[in-house]
Order: sequence, then C-alpha cells, then structure tokens
Amino acid sequence: MTQDDMKKAAAEAALDYIDFEMIVGVGTGSTANHFIDALARVKGKIDGAVASSVATAERLKKHNIPVLDLNDVGQLAIYVDGADEATKHLHLIKGGGGALTREKIVVGASEKFICIADYTKLVPVLGKFPLPVEVIPMARSFVGRQLVKLGGQPALRTGFTTDNGNLILDVSGLEILNPLELETLINQIPGVVTVGLFAHRPADVLILGSETGTQVYTA
Repeated sequence: MTQDDMKKAAAEAALDYIDFEMIVGVGTGSTANHFIDALARVKGKIDGAVASSVATAERLKKHNIPVLDLNDVGQLAIYVDGADEATKHLHLIKGGGGALTREKIVVGASEKFICIADYTKLVPVLGKFPLPVEVIPMARSFVGRQLVKLGGQPALRTGFTTDNGNLILDVSGLEILNPLELETLINQIPGVVTVGLFAHRPADVLILGSETGTQVYTA
C-alpha cells in the first residue's frame, strides 16, 4: 500500500462522520482532495461545503458540490482536513499547502474537527516539518528576525502567494515541546497573520491510514 493509498483510506473513513443536511468545512491539500472525491459520492446527503482555499472550492465545484460562503452559514457541524504533522495529543502542524489562515478560520467556526492523514504524519514532538507562518509582505524581514529569536530558521517560500495576498515563512530547526505557548508567541508578533500550529484548537478526531487499516485517536 502506497502513502497515497493510506491517505485515501483515512479520507474514506471520514465519511462515517458525515450526516444528513450538514454543511461540511473542507480543508486543502492532497489528503483533503481524496476526501472531496469521496464526499462527491454522498453529496446528496449534505447541504453544501465551505472551502478553505480557492483550489478546494474549484475541486468541490467540479464534483457539483455546492460551495457556500462562511459568512452566510455561521457555525459548521464538521471540518475535515489533513495535516503535515500530528501528535497523539491531536496538536497539529498545518500549512504545507499555504492555506493555513483560511483553514484556521473554518476550523474555528466548526463544532468538530476531523483530521485525516497517513500514519507517517504521527510524531512524538512537532517541528521536524518546517512550521509555516503567514505574514504581511512588509513585515517579512521583521517577523523573520523575531522567529530567529525564538530559535527558528525562517525561509521565504519562494514564488508563492497565499489566497489572501500574503507570504509564507517556513520555519525549521524548532522542537515544539509546548505547542500552545509557541502558537501564542508567534501569533503576537506584529505582521503575522497566523501560524500553522493548531494547538489551541486541535483536532477532535485524528484518523490515520496505515498498511493495516485506519487508526483513530480522539480527544
């Protein structure tokens, strides 16, 4: 079984959490794409979806799944998305696809967050995957210097602009022993839009695809 097969297995398992007349928040990335493709099979069951990125909205529309504006729907029952790293405490690093701010907004508006990934994303300590930080362009250098003070090594994601018109700094060299504290510290730096740590709002359910099936961790 390939890594992509394991992502697909986790995405398929997330369908068990979809109920009638739900509006589903949908994340961004390769695993979320598998979920969108699976969701298309039960699209008659739901009232529509809220997308966390332009790319996700386009994929949903290709499957004729109604895409709704978060401002028009209010609270969502469920949000389904992948992760770049996850712990058994359900803390996550997200943002490898560059949609971290909109992902954090949609998950914040959702009652339940289902995170889907392959088992290689499960780690004892977050930080091996470079931590994405979305920044306002004029603050890029200033924010970078502050991240260095926190022990990180920021690098500009070249040739990339977020759907919000901002930049991404990918921060390596961090061993994130206290995700809650670091999320707060980075978010307080002027010029930071958001950081790809999902610790204050972690996943409620983590579904990991593996060669032997799916493993489920809950809060």
